[in-house]
Amino acid sequence: MKKYFLFDLDGTITDTGEGIMKSAQYALTAFGFPQQTEAQLRRFVGPPLQGSFETFYGLSPVDAAQAVEKYRERYRDKGVFESPLYPGMAGFLERLRGNAVLCLATSKPLVFARQILSLRGVEQYFTCLSGAELDGARTDKAEVIAYARELLENPPKEQMVMVGDRRQDVLGAKAQGVESIGVLYGYSDPGELWEAGATHLVSSVEELEALCFSLL
Repeated sequence: MKKYFLFDLDGTITDTGEGIMKSAQYALTAFGFPQQTEAQLRRFVGPPLQGSFETFYGLSPVDAAQAVEKYRERYRDKGVFESPLYPGMAGFLERLRGNAVLCLATSKPLVFARQILSLRGVEQYFTCLSGAELDGARTDKAEVIAYARELLENPPKEQMVMVGDRRQDVLGAKAQGVESIGVLYGYSDPGELWEAGATHLVSSVEELEALCFSLL
């Protein structure tokens, strides 16, 4: 039985792809890169930003850190507002909150995550918020999950489950000995969540709600 549900934000609770992709392009343009395809920019949704700039565009750690700052120039002014909830999400979170403990577990800086949850009217459903710091601390999903568990006063791992749309969510959960639910309506590539070893897979918010309640 599960009592503690950890939720990723981007691509899981909110469809934040537009804001992230436009802000990534804004940063890449500043570094002289041409307009990228949607498929190329989708890679920024979910994983830590600095690592994405380094891995996909060959930026040095110093340049990648500057790219992150450039990204945030646009994101804090516009990107946070390009973050609608997935249809049915608010009602689902409200119903689940009446039967379980919810905690946000995101690699996004908490200052932005909290703003988005508040903007969309769902912050009150979460007992705790675990995320990254602006200085780059705690961006690894395993660290985020470990901190969430600490905030929850270290409940038994078998009572916890991580919900997310990218391999980092699944692998971070596995590293912490926690089961995972992979949501296919987010920004994962075909087969990504299955290959990462997600405990469960769902294709819609409706399926996610049915599964979560079956695990209680």
